[in-house]
Amino acid sequence: MAYSEDHIALAAEYALGTLDADERAQVETMMSADPGFIAVVVAWEHKLGALNQMVGSVEPRPELWEKIRAAVGHVERQSQVEPPESASLSAIAEALASHGVVGPVATPAVVDMPSVDTPSIDASAVDPSNVIRLARSAQRWRMIATATSAIAAALVVMIGVGVSLPDLLPDGMRPKPKTQVAAVQAPPPAPRASGQYVAVLQKDGGGPAFILTVDQATRNFTVRKVGAAAEPGSSFELWLISDRLPKPRSLGVIGANDFTSRPVLSSYDPELVRAATYAVTVEQAGGSPDGNPHSTPIFAGKLIETVPPPR
Repeated sequence: MAYSEDHIALAAEYALGTLDADERAQVETMMSADPGFIAVVVAWEHKLGALNQMVGSVEPRPELWEKIRAAVGHVERQSQVEPPESASLSAIAEALASHGVVGPVATPAVVDMPSVDTPSIDASAVDPSNVIRLARSAQRWRMIATATSAIAAALVVMIGVGVSLPDLLPDGMRPKPKTQVAAVQAPPPAPRASGQYVAVLQKDGGGPAFILTVDQATRNFTVRKVGAAAEPGSSFELWLISDRLPKPRSLGVIGANDFTSRPVLSSYDPELVRAATYAVTVEQAGGSPDGNPHSTPIFAGKLIETVPPPR
Protein backbone atom coordinates (compact mmCIF):
# COMPACT_ATOMS: atom_id res chain seq x y z
CA MET A 1 0.00 0.00 0.00
CA ALA A 2 1.31 3.47 -0.91
CA TYR A 3 1.20 6.05 1.86
CA SER A 4 0.94 9.80 1.47
CA GLU A 5 3.47 12.26 2.80
CA ASP A 6 1.13 13.14 5.69
CA HIS A 7 0.94 9.48 6.75
CA ILE A 8 4.74 9.13 6.60
CA ALA A 9 5.10 12.35 8.59
CA LEU A 10 2.63 11.06 11.20
CA ALA A 11 4.66 7.85 11.52
CA ALA A 12 7.91 9.82 11.97
CA GLU A 13 6.37 12.12 14.61
CA TYR A 14 4.84 9.14 16.39
CA ALA A 15 8.34 7.61 16.62
CA LEU A 16 9.69 10.96 17.87
CA GLY A 17 6.85 11.32 20.42
CA THR A 18 5.79 14.82 19.32
CA LEU A 19 2.10 14.14 18.53
CA ASP A 20 -0.75 15.25 20.73
CA ALA A 21 -3.27 12.82 22.19
CA ASP A 22 -5.72 12.95 19.26
CA GLU A 23 -3.02 12.43 16.66
CA ARG A 24 -1.46 9.56 18.61
CA ALA A 25 -4.88 7.91 18.83
CA GLN A 26 -5.26 8.35 15.05
CA VAL A 27 -1.87 6.70 14.41
CA GLU A 28 -2.62 3.83 16.78
CA THR A 29 -5.95 3.23 15.03
CA MET A 30 -4.17 3.09 11.67
CA MET A 31 -1.59 0.69 13.10
CA SER A 32 -4.28 -1.64 14.45
CA ALA A 33 -6.04 -1.72 11.07
CA ASP A 34 -3.03 -1.73 8.71
CA PRO A 35 0.02 -3.97 9.37
CA GLY A 36 1.89 -2.15 6.61
CA PHE A 37 1.64 1.11 8.52
CA ILE A 38 3.14 -0.64 11.56
CA ALA A 39 6.19 -1.42 9.41
CA VAL A 40 6.49 2.28 8.48
CA VAL A 41 6.40 3.31 12.16
CA VAL A 42 8.90 0.60 13.15
CA ALA A 43 11.25 1.72 10.36
CA TRP A 44 11.18 5.29 11.68
CA GLU A 45 11.80 4.02 15.22
CA HIS A 46 14.90 2.15 14.04
CA LYS A 47 16.19 5.18 12.12
CA LEU A 48 15.62 7.67 14.92
CA GLY A 49 16.42 5.30 17.78
CA ALA A 50 20.09 5.12 16.78
CA LEU A 51 20.31 8.92 16.90
CA ASN A 52 18.66 8.95 20.32
CA GLN A 53 21.34 6.60 21.66
CA MET A 54 24.16 8.72 20.30
CA VAL A 55 22.87 12.03 21.72
CA GLY A 56 23.07 12.65 25.47
CA SER A 57 20.35 14.35 27.48
CA VAL A 58 20.58 18.14 27.85
CA GLU A 59 18.74 20.06 30.58
CA PRO A 60 17.19 23.29 29.24
CA ARG A 61 18.17 26.56 30.89
CA PRO A 62 15.67 28.14 33.32
CA GLU A 63 15.09 31.15 31.10
CA LEU A 64 14.10 28.82 28.28
CA TRP A 65 11.25 27.44 30.40
CA GLU A 66 10.09 31.02 31.03
CA LYS A 67 10.04 31.69 27.29
CA ILE A 68 8.08 28.48 26.68
CA ARG A 69 5.53 29.37 29.35
CA ALA A 70 5.20 32.89 27.94
CA ALA A 71 4.69 31.44 24.43
CA VAL A 72 1.86 29.13 25.51
CA GLY A 73 0.13 31.80 27.56
CA HIS A 74 0.84 30.65 31.14
CA VAL A 75 2.83 33.78 31.99
CA GLU A 76 1.65 37.23 30.98
CA ARG A 77 4.34 39.79 30.93
CA GLN A 78 3.23 43.31 31.62
CA SER A 79 5.51 46.01 30.45
CA GLN A 80 4.36 49.50 31.33
CA VAL A 81 6.37 52.58 30.59
CA GLU A 82 5.58 55.39 33.01
CA PRO A 83 6.13 58.87 31.60
CA PRO A 84 8.34 61.14 33.71
CA GLU A 85 6.64 63.67 35.89
CA SER A 86 6.11 66.98 34.16
CA ALA A 87 7.85 70.04 35.66
CA SER A 88 5.74 73.05 36.28
CA LEU A 89 6.38 76.23 34.38
CA SER A 90 6.94 78.18 37.62
CA ALA A 91 9.70 75.81 38.72
CA ILE A 92 11.39 76.24 35.36
CA ALA A 93 11.11 80.04 35.66
CA GLU A 94 12.65 80.08 39.14
CA ALA A 95 15.54 77.91 37.91
CA LEU A 96 16.20 80.30 35.05
CA ALA A 97 16.05 83.38 37.37
CA SER A 98 18.63 81.86 39.70
CA HIS A 99 21.02 81.75 36.77
CA GLY A 100 20.37 85.36 35.79
CA VAL A 101 18.01 84.58 32.93
CA VAL A 102 14.91 86.78 33.04
CA GLY A 103 12.10 86.51 30.55
CA PRO A 104 8.86 84.79 29.82
CA VAL A 105 8.87 81.07 29.55
CA ALA A 106 7.29 79.83 26.35
CA THR A 107 4.60 77.28 26.67
CA PRO A 108 5.28 74.29 24.36
CA ALA A 109 2.78 74.02 21.57
CA VAL A 110 0.66 70.98 21.29
CA VAL A 111 0.30 69.62 17.80
CA ASP A 112 -2.81 67.66 17.02
CA MET A 113 -1.97 64.54 14.98
CA PRO A 114 -4.60 63.37 12.52
CA SER A 115 -6.25 60.16 13.49
CA VAL A 116 -5.66 57.08 11.35
CA ASP A 117 -8.42 54.59 10.89
CA THR A 118 -7.24 51.02 11.55
CA PRO A 119 -8.86 48.54 9.19
CA SER A 120 -10.98 46.04 11.00
CA ILE A 121 -10.83 42.29 10.35
CA ASP A 122 -13.99 40.30 10.26
CA ALA A 123 -13.28 37.36 12.57
CA SER A 124 -16.20 35.43 11.09
CA ALA A 125 -14.39 35.30 7.73
CA VAL A 126 -11.51 33.23 9.20
CA ASP A 127 -11.90 29.46 9.33
CA PRO A 128 -10.24 28.25 12.59
CA SER A 129 -9.91 24.70 11.27
CA ASN A 130 -7.74 25.92 8.37
CA VAL A 131 -5.46 27.80 10.76
CA ILE A 132 -5.07 24.77 13.06
CA ARG A 133 -4.51 22.42 10.13
CA LEU A 134 -1.88 24.72 8.59
CA ALA A 135 -0.10 25.15 11.92
CA ARG A 136 0.00 21.38 12.51
CA SER A 137 1.23 20.74 8.97
CA ALA A 138 3.97 23.35 9.33
CA GLN A 139 4.97 21.91 12.71
CA ARG A 140 5.02 18.40 11.25
CA TRP A 141 7.31 19.35 8.38
CA ARG A 142 9.59 21.29 10.73
CA MET A 143 9.97 18.16 12.83
CA ILE A 144 10.70 16.06 9.75
CA ALA A 145 13.26 18.59 8.51
CA THR A 146 14.90 18.63 11.95
CA ALA A 147 15.00 14.83 12.10
CA THR A 148 16.45 14.60 8.58
CA SER A 149 19.12 17.17 9.42
CA ALA A 150 19.98 15.26 12.58
CA ILE A 151 20.27 12.01 10.62
CA ALA A 152 22.54 13.66 8.05
CA ALA A 153 24.72 15.18 10.78
CA ALA A 154 24.94 11.83 12.57
CA LEU A 155 25.95 10.09 9.35
CA VAL A 156 28.69 12.66 8.74
CA VAL A 157 29.96 12.16 12.29
CA MET A 158 29.86 8.37 11.95
CA ILE A 159 31.74 8.49 8.65
CA GLY A 160 34.38 10.78 10.13
CA VAL A 161 34.77 8.59 13.20
CA GLY A 162 34.86 5.45 11.07
CA VAL A 163 37.74 6.89 9.03
CA SER A 164 39.81 8.43 11.83
CA LEU A 165 38.83 6.46 14.98
CA PRO A 166 37.03 3.26 13.97
CA ASP A 167 37.57 1.69 17.42
CA LEU A 168 35.02 4.11 18.93
CA LEU A 169 32.17 2.67 16.86
CA PRO A 170 30.18 -0.43 17.93
CA ASP A 171 31.28 -3.75 16.50
CA GLY A 172 28.39 -3.89 14.04
CA MET A 173 29.12 -0.42 12.65
CA ARG A 174 32.88 -0.67 12.26
CA PRO A 175 34.11 -0.73 8.66
CA LYS A 176 35.54 -4.06 7.65
CA PRO A 177 39.28 -3.96 6.98
CA LYS A 178 40.17 -4.32 3.35
CA THR A 179 42.93 -6.69 2.40
CA GLN A 180 44.86 -5.66 -0.66
CA VAL A 181 47.15 -8.10 -2.39
CA ALA A 182 50.02 -6.49 -4.20
CA ALA A 183 51.44 -8.47 -7.06
CA VAL A 184 55.21 -8.22 -7.08
CA GLN A 185 56.72 -9.12 -10.39
CA ALA A 186 60.13 -10.67 -10.38
CA PRO A 187 62.68 -8.80 -12.44
CA PRO A 188 63.32 -10.37 -15.81
CA PRO A 189 66.32 -12.65 -15.85
CA ALA A 190 69.48 -11.19 -17.17
CA PRO A 191 70.33 -12.26 -20.69
CA ARG A 192 72.42 -15.38 -20.53
CA ALA A 193 75.62 -15.38 -22.41
CA SER A 194 75.66 -18.20 -24.94
CA GLY A 195 78.45 -20.34 -26.27
CA GLN A 196 79.98 -19.61 -29.65
CA TYR A 197 81.04 -22.14 -32.27
CA VAL A 198 83.23 -21.50 -35.31
CA ALA A 199 83.97 -23.58 -38.39
CA VAL A 200 86.71 -22.78 -40.92
CA LEU A 201 85.52 -23.88 -44.33
CA GLN A 202 88.52 -24.69 -46.53
CA LYS A 203 89.69 -27.07 -49.25
CA ASP A 204 92.16 -29.88 -48.51
CA GLY A 205 93.95 -28.03 -45.69
CA GLY A 206 94.44 -24.89 -47.73
CA GLY A 207 93.66 -21.37 -46.68
CA PRO A 208 90.20 -20.54 -45.29
CA ALA A 209 87.59 -19.69 -47.86
CA PHE A 210 84.70 -19.03 -45.43
CA ILE A 211 84.41 -18.67 -41.64
CA LEU A 212 81.11 -19.94 -40.16
CA THR A 213 80.02 -18.69 -36.71
CA VAL A 214 77.07 -20.29 -34.86
CA ASP A 215 75.44 -18.94 -31.65
CA GLN A 216 74.55 -21.82 -29.32
CA ALA A 217 71.49 -20.12 -27.71
CA THR A 218 69.75 -18.83 -30.84
CA ARG A 219 71.44 -21.17 -33.35
CA ASN A 220 71.77 -18.29 -35.78
CA PHE A 221 74.78 -18.53 -38.10
CA THR A 222 76.92 -15.99 -39.89
CA VAL A 223 79.15 -16.80 -42.87
CA ARG A 224 82.07 -14.50 -43.58
CA LYS A 225 83.65 -14.64 -47.02
CA VAL A 226 87.44 -14.72 -46.72
CA GLY A 227 89.21 -16.05 -49.80
CA ALA A 228 86.60 -17.43 -52.17
CA ALA A 229 85.08 -15.76 -55.22
CA ALA A 230 82.25 -17.24 -57.24
CA GLU A 231 82.56 -17.45 -61.00
CA PRO A 232 80.10 -15.41 -63.11
CA GLY A 233 76.76 -17.16 -63.53
CA SER A 234 77.22 -19.33 -60.41
CA SER A 235 76.59 -19.07 -56.64
CA PHE A 236 78.04 -20.60 -53.50
CA GLU A 237 75.51 -22.57 -51.46
CA LEU A 238 75.96 -23.76 -47.84
CA TRP A 239 74.91 -27.30 -46.83
CA LEU A 240 74.36 -29.17 -43.56
CA ILE A 241 75.61 -32.77 -43.72
CA SER A 242 74.90 -35.30 -40.94
CA ASP A 243 74.54 -39.06 -40.67
CA ARG A 244 71.26 -38.40 -38.83
CA LEU A 245 69.79 -36.86 -41.98
CA PRO A 246 68.92 -38.80 -45.14
CA LYS A 247 70.58 -36.22 -47.40
CA PRO A 248 72.35 -32.87 -47.16
CA ARG A 249 70.12 -29.94 -46.20
CA SER A 250 70.54 -26.58 -47.86
CA LEU A 251 71.16 -23.62 -45.57
CA GLY A 252 70.82 -21.11 -48.37
CA VAL A 253 72.94 -19.26 -50.90
CA ILE A 254 75.94 -17.32 -49.61
CA GLY A 255 75.43 -13.73 -50.65
CA ALA A 256 77.81 -11.52 -52.56
CA ASN A 257 78.55 -9.39 -49.47
CA ASP A 258 81.26 -10.19 -46.99
CA PHE A 259 78.78 -11.38 -44.31
CA THR A 260 75.67 -13.56 -44.69
CA SER A 261 73.45 -14.29 -41.62
CA ARG A 262 70.44 -16.60 -41.35
CA PRO A 263 68.37 -18.17 -38.51
CA VAL A 264 67.62 -21.44 -40.31
CA LEU A 265 69.56 -23.63 -37.83
CA SER A 266 66.95 -22.98 -35.10
CA SER A 267 64.80 -25.79 -36.51
CA TYR A 268 67.50 -28.41 -35.95
CA ASP A 269 68.52 -30.24 -32.79
CA PRO A 270 71.41 -28.48 -30.94
CA GLU A 271 73.48 -31.65 -30.80
CA LEU A 272 73.02 -32.21 -34.54
CA VAL A 273 74.09 -28.62 -35.20
CA ARG A 274 77.29 -29.05 -33.16
CA ALA A 275 78.31 -32.41 -34.69
CA ALA A 276 77.38 -31.79 -38.36
CA THR A 277 79.72 -31.04 -41.25
CA TYR A 278 79.22 -27.79 -43.15
CA ALA A 279 80.08 -27.75 -46.85
CA VAL A 280 79.96 -25.27 -49.73
CA THR A 281 79.11 -26.24 -53.31
CA VAL A 282 79.08 -24.28 -56.54
CA GLU A 283 75.54 -24.10 -57.94
CA GLN A 284 73.87 -22.21 -60.72
CA ALA A 285 73.04 -18.57 -60.11
CA GLY A 286 70.47 -18.34 -57.34
CA GLY A 287 71.19 -21.77 -55.84
CA SER A 288 70.08 -25.35 -56.38
CA PRO A 289 66.69 -25.50 -58.08
CA ASP A 290 65.59 -28.79 -56.45
CA GLY A 291 67.17 -28.65 -52.98
CA ASN A 292 69.95 -31.13 -53.84
CA PRO A 293 73.65 -30.38 -54.34
CA HIS A 294 74.77 -30.53 -58.02
CA SER A 295 78.52 -30.57 -57.39
CA THR A 296 80.92 -32.08 -54.94
CA PRO A 297 81.73 -29.88 -51.93
CA ILE A 298 84.74 -27.68 -52.59
CA PHE A 299 84.97 -26.24 -49.06
CA ALA A 300 84.05 -28.02 -45.82
CA GLY A 301 84.62 -27.86 -42.05
CA LYS A 302 83.25 -28.72 -38.61
CA LEU A 303 82.32 -26.51 -35.67
CA ILE A 304 84.68 -26.03 -32.76
CA GLU A 305 83.78 -24.29 -29.48
CA THR A 306 85.47 -20.91 -29.11
CA VAL A 307 83.43 -19.38 -26.22
CA PRO A 308 82.09 -21.89 -23.65
CA PRO A 309 78.57 -21.42 -22.27
CA PRO A 310 78.32 -20.07 -18.68
CA ARG A 311 78.22 -22.60 -15.89
